[in-house]
Amino acid sequence: MNRIDKRFNEIKAEGRKALIPYICSGDPSVEMTEKLVYALEEAGADIIELGIPFSDPLADGPVIQAAGLRAFKGGYRIDDTFRIIGNVRKKSHIPLCIMVYYSSILGYGRERFLENCIRADIDGLIIPDLPYEEYDEFKPLVDKTSIYMIPLVGLTSGDRIPTLVKDAKGFVYCVSSMGVTGERKEFDSRVEGFVKEVKKNTDTPACIGFGISCKADVDKFDEFADGCIIGSAIIRKIAETDCDIEKVKAFVSGLR
Repeated sequence: MNRIDKRFNEIKAEGRKALIPYICSGDPSVEMTEKLVYALEEAGADIIELGIPFSDPLADGPVIQAAGLRAFKGGYRIDDTFRIIGNVRKKSHIPLCIMVYYSSILGYGRERFLENCIRADIDGLIIPDLPYEEYDEFKPLVDKTSIYMIPLVGLTSGDRIPTLVKDAKGFVYCVSSMGVTGERKEFDSRVEGFVKEVKKNTDTPACIGFGISCKADVDKFDEFADGCIIGSAIIRKIAETDCDIEKVKAFVSGLR
């Protein structure tokens, strides 16, 4: 069983919702990224997303863009993410997903990328710039492995939702807002109905991300989603505290 499925089975049995933090590989360093993974798990994370920095990100807001630039400045390379996960797997079985742009996969080599995902024991892939209509370029390769390709569904997906989630595995990434990632004071009024529509069309857990930054947001979305994905707020805390592990851990624990 994929670790993501196992974790959601545990979450359901415990009667709670998933907490899924996102951090950027290589920010502030490769070594600290590994330490942050352990800290997030200790803070109550159920699944952790590791972002692979990209020079021209489609979905990333300014906070995550800045994290990627810091990683590149420190000499980050894609192989560093595989090394981080390989090290983590010696100590932890927490489900791990990589968020990566398809352009990066093409530049790295599709088969080589997937082979290293298998070798590092990754559980899921989130590819924001690979639309459903172009899944045939890569998904058949992924489906031959135990790795899940996590679908992203947006507020404007509308009639396409049944198609987008029909073969969903792991969880569905429900994008709460139009535009890029980043903390928000207000959310679109359609979010609840949108998530409920996703859940009507699949038994796969529906988790919501983009803009969630505090416990109040988590509490609100936990009423109708199966989990919350938080990225920019955590990355901002990492930057503001000069990656003080205990302060980052306390922030993430507070979200739980």
